Amino acid sequence: MFELRKALSEVKDTSPGPNGITYSMIRHLDADSLTNLLNLFNRIWKEQVYPSQWREAIVIPILKPEKDPSNPLNYRPIALTSCLSKTLERMVNARLVYQLKRTRCIPTFQFGFRKGRSTLDNIINLETQIRNAFVRRNHLVSIFFDIEKAYDHTWRHGTLLHDSEFQGNIPIFIQNFLSSRIFRVRLGNIFSQPFMQDEGVPQGSVLSVTLFSLHFSKILTILPSTVSASLYVDDLQISCQGSGINLIE
Repeated sequence: MFELRKALSEVKDTSPGPNGITYSMIRHLDADSLTNLLNLFNRIWKEQVYPSQWREAIVIPILKPEKDPSNPLNYRPIALTSCLSKTLERMVNARLVYQLKRTRCIPTFQFGFRKGRSTLDNIINLETQIRNAFVRRNHLVSIFFDIEKAYDHTWRHGTLLHDSEFQGNIPIFIQNFLSSRIFRVRLGNIFSQPFMQDEGVPQGSVLSVTLFSLHFSKILTILPSTVSASLYVDDLQISCQGSGINLIE
């Protein structure tokens, strides 16, 4: 119950998913109803079955500023998923993040959505490298990567937890959570036909950020020792310094 109440205390009132249940409704449940909800969450966790309705998302396209509305690529998709599902995800995510910190599975220079970290860490890290290069009279080359549709194109099998540190219910829960995801696009009161999401991690999900970061951050462990790098979720920056600009490039 402590985990459930903590998860509810951390959320802001957002638009509900397909079932129309809001966070405000959940927070105003009495003690008996909260106990019933917790029992439901524990059944999902222990019986290793994920509700099919919680795998559905409603996608609302929002036009980017000063863009041509006739081009579908100029819209930013906002995915609305079940608030009940996201509450359970938040509880599971808290346990997963704790375990990842304990086992140091996420590299130090992944600063995205980590407690006590921000984009400022990325800026200071790069500024320090630039200052060191000036002091040594070296050149420094930096490359910034913008991964297009990173969440949608992520190799789903790679986001599953195969490490021996993760046993029991959590890898099974994540596998069930990722499988058979569907979404419908809504324009006004009109809905599209449902589409199956075969790859990637679901948009609008609490768990997605952690799963994506865990998978994508592995790129930092395979770079040469002469190359420095930092990440903010999917935004990657690498840099290299030395006396010869041609060799660096």
